[in-house]
Amino acid sequence: MPLRKWIDSANNAIEGILHAAKTQRHLRCHLYAAAVILILSYVLGVEKTDFLIISIAVILVLLAEMFNTAVEYVVDILSPGQTEKARIAKDVAAGAVLITAFGAAVLGYIVLSPYFSAAFQKGIYIAKHEKEEIALIATVIILILVVVLKSYFGKGHPLRGGMPSGHTAIAFSVWIAVTYITESFVVSLLSITLAVLIARSRVTAKAHAPLEVVVGAVLGAGITFFLFLIFN
Repeated sequence: MPLRKWIDSANNAIEGILHAAKTQRHLRCHLYAAAVILILSYVLGVEKTDFLIISIAVILVLLAEMFNTAVEYVVDILSPGQTEKARIAKDVAAGAVLITAFGAAVLGYIVLSPYFSAAFQKGIYIAKHEKEEIALIATVIILILVVVLKSYFGKGHPLRGGMPSGHTAIAFSVWIAVTYITESFVVSLLSITLAVLIARSRVTAKAHAPLEVVVGAVLGAGITFFLFLIFN
């Protein structure tokens, strides 16, 4: 079925991300930096246009690191022995990552320096954001944490198995976000019911162990609640 093929393709793509995060220390560092930069941008109250520039820079650095990893594997396949051309190919790919990271750092400095100056002159305060914006950043942070944790534990596939359950984490994150956005007890009750059913289905389908589901629920709900507590 087309849907099943799409899910399998997505699973393979995310599996590649997890493998790169597990084997490449630099990619893990970039993921940590991405989470920190995004949270810091929210704290400083970065304008939407500036935030878009920072987000694109972060994405480009992650893409460059993953392309570099792919090039290294291809070179190792085509040239198992140590040759000068293989070394040059790897060095050029690594240089592309360096240029991208340096450019992102320069962009980050240009964009964020006025906000740091304002915080230094007027004092540090946490900017407030729309509830929908908080829900968005919560989803991004949770996805980053799920990738990092799955790569750390090195078990299961991204869309089926592994610690923690990504489906459960997102489901419980949505529950907290919907509760804050709607401020309706009935809608919140329906949302948590759906989240519990999703978590239960992961265990019933034997895609996850109960502990993996519990950790996913705590991760998704806890991170989202904490971000709403800070920025709302």
